[in-house]
Amino acid sequence: MKALLHGTAGLVAFVTIILFWTATLAVELFGSASDISAVKSNIVLGLAVLIPAMAVASASGMSLGRSRNGALTERKSNRMRIIAANGVLVLIPAAVFLANRAGQHVFDIWFYTVQAAELAAGGVNVWLMGLNIRDGLRLSGRFHARPTRRMAQPASSEFQAANSHRR
Repeated sequence: MKALLHGTAGLVAFVTIILFWTATLAVELFGSASDISAVKSNIVLGLAVLIPAMAVASASGMSLGRSRNGALTERKSNRMRIIAANGVLVLIPAAVFLANRAGQHVFDIWFYTVQAAELAAGGVNVWLMGLNIRDGLRLSGRFHARPTRRMAQPASSEFQAANSHRR
């Protein structure tokens, strides 16, 4: 049950961040000032979904990780620390700042500087969360690492003799 809760909360958080990121990029490229304001306002409202999902994913992941040792568990934990710090120190303050500026229709150098930082930090979080999802699926046995590529084996002497006329 705990693993299902962890996976569900992690997936909700992952999809929410992807939605925030793609909505931001789309509205910046194709939207009006009013559209930007609406997206930025909705992102702040969407934090009410994202923050609890991240908290549940983190808490359940720590609980599941107590019973497991290994490199995958350690990497997931280290990534989660970066994801959390990125969210608390960059993404949440940026979302509030950008929503405030967009609500006032102030699109100055500060807005676009913070917007660039938010997109970069959000992209990093999507990438790190994707790696955590992959490693979580490996830990659960639902996804296996790709087999290593083997170098071509030399052909047998019979094959070489049979095909020597082709040289």
